[in-house]
Amino acid sequence: MSYDHVLLPSGAASTLAEVDAYLSSQQGIAETEVVAALAAALNKRNAELPQDDTFLSTESVGGAATGAALHVACPYDAIGYVRQLLFALATPLDYAVYDPQLAWLMDPADHVPATVTHGGAGEFPYLTKSLAYQWVSGLTPPNPYLIVERGDQFYVQTYRDKSGSYTLEYRDGAPDKHFGITIPDAPTVSALIWDWATNDRTRFQALPWTRVTL
Repeated sequence: MSYDHVLLPSGAASTLAEVDAYLSSQQGIAETEVVAALAAALNKRNAELPQDDTFLSTESVGGAATGAALHVACPYDAIGYVRQLLFALATPLDYAVYDPQLAWLMDPADHVPATVTHGGAGEFPYLTKSLAYQWVSGLTPPNPYLIVERGDQFYVQTYRDKSGSYTLEYRDGAPDKHFGITIPDAPTVSALIWDWATNDRTRFQALPWTRVTL
């Protein structure tokens, strides 16, 4: 059984219905130069590994009539590695990564580079406003947390408890600049995380933060 990712141009779709429509529209169209280059890079990396360590579920990817989209299947134990590789290759080319299993479209348009750790799905290399809202609202047990890091001791993180409320904390470079608050709703938490990621602290100033000591 394989885990699928699909690469498609940034801006080609913004909803899941639009993703499906776009992918359907690419069927029967010769692959683009960008897709051929992405496929070649993936195939080269895969071929360099011993047979037992390869990360593709098929012998190679690309070469199909899928236009500007590239389908990549991998074994479940290679999901993290493949995802990071796809982001590394796709983001500089303005390509989005679509995960049909999670129903997530990760489009790099207007992204903020960061190390984002999603408790249920692993690590991602950037945050966007839409992903902040989607990820926070979808946090579920057993690991309902999200961490966004932009440097050593510069991070914002949230944890959703059993009541549905969120513990939100941020640290700005040192232990004495670590503050927390409890917020009852996902949209507010999402907005604050995005504000922090984009260095906008306007809304922070109006909230009753308390210092967190670890």
